[in-house]
Amino acid sequence: MASQDWMTKDFYAVLGVDKSADAATIKKAYRTQAKKYHPDRNPDDAAAAERFKDIGEAYAVLSDPKERQQYDAIRSMAGGGARFTAGGPGGSAGGFEDIFSSMFGAQAGGGNVRFETSGADQPDLDDLLRMFGGTPSPTRAGGRPGPFGFGSFGAQAPAKGPDVVTSATLDLRDAVAGTTVELTADGRTMTVRIPAGVQSGKKIRLRGKGRPGMNGGENGDMVVTITVAKHPVYSIDPADGANLRMDLPVTLAEAALGATVEVPLLDGTTSRVRIKPGTSSGTVLRLRGKGVTTAKRTGDLLVTVQVAVPKKLSKAAKEALNAFDEAMAGTDPRASLMEEARQ
Repeated sequence: MASQDWMTKDFYAVLGVDKSADAATIKKAYRTQAKKYHPDRNPDDAAAAERFKDIGEAYAVLSDPKERQQYDAIRSMAGGGARFTAGGPGGSAGGFEDIFSSMFGAQAGGGNVRFETSGADQPDLDDLLRMFGGTPSPTRAGGRPGPFGFGSFGAQAPAKGPDVVTSATLDLRDAVAGTTVELTADGRTMTVRIPAGVQSGKKIRLRGKGRPGMNGGENGDMVVTITVAKHPVYSIDPADGANLRMDLPVTLAEAALGATVEVPLLDGTTSRVRIKPGTSSGTVLRLRGKGVTTAKRTGDLLVTVQVAVPKKLSKAAKEALNAFDEAMAGTDPRASLMEEARQ
């Protein structure tokens, strides 16, 4: 939405770009200027803070194609090249009629819309704006109209600034314990607190850390998407972010005969777990209270048993397995598989 002070603000000069600059050039210039004048780099510097605000306002307008087009049109009226004169045979060829026609698609003094002036050298532009839904400018002392005799097109309303989207990758230990990370986004660097138990894909919204609002509107937000790096042993349970998961390799004898084995914990200690005789691969054992501690609760460590099959066997080991197989004669683990597959 147009601002009534666009007439007096040169956003191209604020960003240091030419009026013909493309979107990429404008974005690059914005990032450079915003980084230079950011309040974090210029503490207690009122001039830098005001400059930073102007930079944000300029980019918000010039980065939006529709607002940029409207801004350029309004600025062209204040550029000194156009004269507002009453219509008529003697009117200037580059006067009010041409500008009004280009902005509203109508012809002053012709077609379906006619405007007449009396007793004045210039038409009352505030009245024209009212007719087309515009907002007249505030008056000066003594009731005189403000600069150029008019204000903004359409009623102004506060608008929230755009969000800034970025990402962060954490080690699993940092994701489990919570951490503080330094992020650089949109030309700014800031410190962000990551809560304990955050998972991959989680979005953290930082209120008011986005781009500046317009017309007194609040700043946008910064949205940080988290990625948790893969760990060789542990993972955060996607179904419950307070639980950890891990695979526990056991030998064939431990699975078949039962055993008590040690399990390494994320904090560097260990815990003992009982493997029951006849335990199969894929069996999940739960170690309560050994997971992620969040603000709400402490989760568990879910241990999935995996029977380790050796890739190489000695002669003695092969003979032992053959003897075991003979001792298990008549036992077929796939006896019912074919029948069940046909169901």
